[in-house]
Amino acid sequence: MDVANLASQLNAGTILPEGVIIITLILILLGDITFGRASARWTPYLAMIGLLTSLALLYLQWDLPDPVGFLGSFTADNLSIVFRSIIALSTLVTVFMSVSYIEQAGSSIGEFMTILLSATLGGMFLCGAEELVMIFISLETLSIASYLMTGYMKRDSRSNEAALKYLLIGAASSAVFLYGLSLLYGLSGGKTYLNEIALTLTGTSKSLALVISLVFVIATISFKIAAVPFHQWTPDVYEGSPTPVVAFLSVGSKAAGFALAIRLMTEAFPNMAEQWQFILQSWPSSV
Repeated sequence: MDVANLASQLNAGTILPEGVIIITLILILLGDITFGRASARWTPYLAMIGLLTSLALLYLQWDLPDPVGFLGSFTADNLSIVFRSIIALSTLVTVFMSVSYIEQAGSSIGEFMTILLSATLGGMFLCGAEELVMIFISLETLSIASYLMTGYMKRDSRSNEAALKYLLIGAASSAVFLYGLSLLYGLSGGKTYLNEIALTLTGTSKSLALVISLVFVIATISFKIAAVPFHQWTPDVYEGSPTPVVAFLSVGSKAAGFALAIRLMTEAFPNMAEQWQFILQSWPSSV
């Protein structure tokens, strides 16, 4: 495979908005390491510029002629653009809210911005992920950064308690999700791309393993969006977390969860549409 053909298949332009956020994150991290607390004067503005640039690039990606990138692992279709924009906007609002909050708490704004942008990256990649490994890595990037932000107020016992509860329950849900994906991987004959899984499972009977996989996947997504009956973690985490973190978790994290639900259900479980549609229809009344 020559370089030109490889470049066309990678189609790296599909992740330009995420690329801008990665560069912004690295600059903030280096600035915080180099200048220390003095970087707090310009760190939030750099984060805002990066997020606004990312939103502009997302707008330009609308109706992209070739939205598939990285050999089919990521797609920049209109569905992903809508949810990626919601996540980026929620992060932008969180940055506005967090400046004075973090300064009054006496914590480092550079570290907080680094973790927040990491969560944003995980959520945005999750919205366009079309491959099981990428889905799991993106989900864990979002989740781990969320745990860190929840416990960012280290001197506050409520924040520590919220972070510990969120970590324990979140780790359990990730294990359940990974087990569900492993069943899906085995039933599809070792396929990891959602379109290949759909082609393999189309026309096959509804086995018990496939039902278990669907249940585990829906349970994890329900936890991420705080849908009944997987919402017990929400009061403790929201009460103990810093206010800007609650704003991000209640919008950005849930947007990523809904994007994952739509893409994974419609593409990976073609034979069980009746079952998961019934569950999804009951979500709005429980979220």
